[in-house]
Amino acid sequence: MSTTPTRVAPSSPAAGAGLRDPKKAAMSGWIGSALEYYDFALYSLAATLIFPAIFFPAENPTVGIIASLATYAVGYVSRPVGAVVLGAYGDRHGRKKVLVFAMLLMGFATFAVGLLPTYGQVGLLAPALLVILRLIQGFAVAGELGGASAMIVEHSPDARRGFFASFSLQGTQVGSILATAVLLPLAALLPADQFGSWGWRIPFLLSAVVIFAGYLIRRRVTEPPAYAAQPGTAGAAQRFPLAELLRTRPGALLRCILMTFTNVIGMATLIFGVSFATQKGYGNGFSSSEFLWVTLVANIAAVATIPVFGALSDRIGRRMLMAAGGVTGGVLVTGYLWAIEQGSLPLVFVCVVIVQGIFFQMWNATFATFFQEQFPMRIRVTGFAVSQNIGLMIASFFPSSFTAIAPPGSANIPLTIGLTTLGICLVSAVATLMSSDTRDTSLEDLETQKTGRAADRA
Repeated sequence: MSTTPTRVAPSSPAAGAGLRDPKKAAMSGWIGSALEYYDFALYSLAATLIFPAIFFPAENPTVGIIASLATYAVGYVSRPVGAVVLGAYGDRHGRKKVLVFAMLLMGFATFAVGLLPTYGQVGLLAPALLVILRLIQGFAVAGELGGASAMIVEHSPDARRGFFASFSLQGTQVGSILATAVLLPLAALLPADQFGSWGWRIPFLLSAVVIFAGYLIRRRVTEPPAYAAQPGTAGAAQRFPLAELLRTRPGALLRCILMTFTNVIGMATLIFGVSFATQKGYGNGFSSSEFLWVTLVANIAAVATIPVFGALSDRIGRRMLMAAGGVTGGVLVTGYLWAIEQGSLPLVFVCVVIVQGIFFQMWNATFATFFQEQFPMRIRVTGFAVSQNIGLMIASFFPSSFTAIAPPGSANIPLTIGLTTLGICLVSAVATLMSSDTRDTSLEDLETQKTGRAADRA
């Protein structure tokens, strides 16, 4: 297999782009995703553990929980907008530029959260400002994984695309570990009043490091040779990738949106599950620090399993791995929530490792490669980003919906939420099985196939 594009004009900047460098691309994607998802995961944890009492009225605990989880969801509302804008930027002007911009914007928004006044200080202005910054976060993160995984896939040898691309997903888990590792000692060591007044701000203010590190890391990334060598790259800047995506790949777009709903497993376990375990209204009696440990253990397990499943997808294919992991994880969510209801922390640890650390990662480690393979290079970042972020926008309302359909005091909460989660996972599995498994097809052949299909539609 040739490692360099053949259609590169001598005067083209791509002529000196060099060979594919999958290890460097994977490391860049890993580090960048870790830093950016540190910011995003930090907000997710704070929305369940801290923000209900700080940014919202304390008179009605259920309203506070739903409102805080809704601000968590707001970040996903802006993600489709970010996907369209940043996806187009990445397809038209390069993967490198969009990755630098997305990380810097994310770092700024997260740092600003750490400076916000509380509801007790400024009233409704506090949640309003929180929502604005969450919208900026969502816009920024929409370009991260699409750009990073496109860069890795396009740098990687065809037989190992799944393995190398899985490192960007491993980076997202490392970011969650970093967020938890910073919050955990603060929540455990500080008195509750000090943690609630100023201790929680420290992890957000540390995002200043992300702004600096992001620039240093991402400015050294090189474009994949195949992307740099595209014929008509300059002319492509005159097209709007979203229009081409909707015209040529609507079926793939819809299927990828539905596949993204498998994220309901993580939202049932590590978003709703944390509220179910720690909020007084549910009465399960776990502390915030205990469930920070649960989240940490789940993400450590994911870090270990993601490269394994990424490599396995290169050997056995991606479709069955994703479908089996999603459905089995959906089945086991009921058991995980039941373990919380029993008040057994050791049992909760076992269940979260099985559900979140193993079966969900069968899907999570594989989907980035699979999604990238569904779209041609000229619209690859847009196709991935738009489908993933529309799916996540819809899925982000699952945790607050779970609270609404199973509020504090309800009966059979584990079964209600577990069956709902399983139903959603089955929809995702059907969309996965309706897609072609692209493991054995080179990127060059995929490009030819997709170009041919587009020409037939024209």
